[in-house]
Amino acid sequence: MSGDSTRNPAPEYPFFNKIVLFAAIAALMPWFASARVNRKPARTATKKTSTRHRHYRGLPTYITDPAAGDDSQFDDPIVRQAALDALGRQNGSVVAVDPANGRILSIVGQKLAYSAGFEPCSTLKPVIAVAALEKGVITPDTMIRIGRRRYMDMTEALAHSNNQFFEELGRRLGFDTVWHYDHIFGLGERAGFDIADEQPGLLPSAPPTYGGVARMCSFGEGIRMTPLQLAAIVSAIANGGTMYYLQYPQSTDAAKDFAPRVRRTLEIAPLLPELRQGMLAAVLYGTARQSNDPEGEQALGKTGTCNDELKGGRLGWFASYAGQGPPSIVLVVLLRGGMRIVNGPHAADVAGKIYHDLYQQKYFVGKPTEVAVAPSTER
Repeated sequence: MSGDSTRNPAPEYPFFNKIVLFAAIAALMPWFASARVNRKPARTATKKTSTRHRHYRGLPTYITDPAAGDDSQFDDPIVRQAALDALGRQNGSVVAVDPANGRILSIVGQKLAYSAGFEPCSTLKPVIAVAALEKGVITPDTMIRIGRRRYMDMTEALAHSNNQFFEELGRRLGFDTVWHYDHIFGLGERAGFDIADEQPGLLPSAPPTYGGVARMCSFGEGIRMTPLQLAAIVSAIANGGTMYYLQYPQSTDAAKDFAPRVRRTLEIAPLLPELRQGMLAAVLYGTARQSNDPEGEQALGKTGTCNDELKGGRLGWFASYAGQGPPSIVLVVLLRGGMRIVNGPHAADVAGKIYHDLYQQKYFVGKPTEVAVAPSTER
């Protein structure tokens, strides 16, 4: 049959139909009354939630001048201008570093960059990935259950910043191992050399009360990380394992006499191809895809989004590096504010605009490769 209802029309009984309609309405009236009563607690809960969010909205997402008070006399002018243009009036900071030697190229929003630190959100996940690979907790092909019928490997977990995956890694590694790797990657200590205003952040000596080591590995719960520390971590990933002291020359002599200073060397080079694959996937099709420029310089990175439970408001992080052959620049973008636009994907968008600007100005063409000084080794 074709489903055409006009072939056999039903008989019409107008008066009977009205009686049935009224009876149905009368039967449903008690249900409507009950539903109205049951909705009242939901309204109360909504009011409580909105009160909490009003506290977050008190933190500005946009400010008059994020770079107010910066001392930029010895910044790379091309990098700094690109960062200023991309950040605009957003409440945030951009740190740019040369991963081949640890030299800070520019810090936009120095007041924020030199603060006591913020929750890392998901930007800590590459460190946890390195720990899990080196300890043999997983291999690059290990599939971990993240849902009732869903499994994921490390590349996809980094690309999509999957919390369940990294919570499971934290449980398998244990707090002592996680703390060790956080420490050797520089958390809890200053990343810079002779940077007077820098603070060391915080690496807790015990698992956080809420969520334990699992939450610590997915959101960085209990950790306070600075943009400089994150820039140092990504620089080590970019250059093959050398953690340089970050240096920010603030005089003519310091700029002229600059020389790299190695802080420690991590024997992680064999693990990095797998880690980089996940960071590349994040940019190509994952949480950081807003930073991708198909016609420009290819970047690799990791986003982070969370509420800052200590200071209030939202945080949006993006840590990345780019450069053909030897990587030539690391960018860390941190955004703060009370609006939903403050998130990791939007921080990735800011970085993407910087990379595009630098590519248009041929910044990546013909940049020399620095020769590192003889490194010391620390495990």
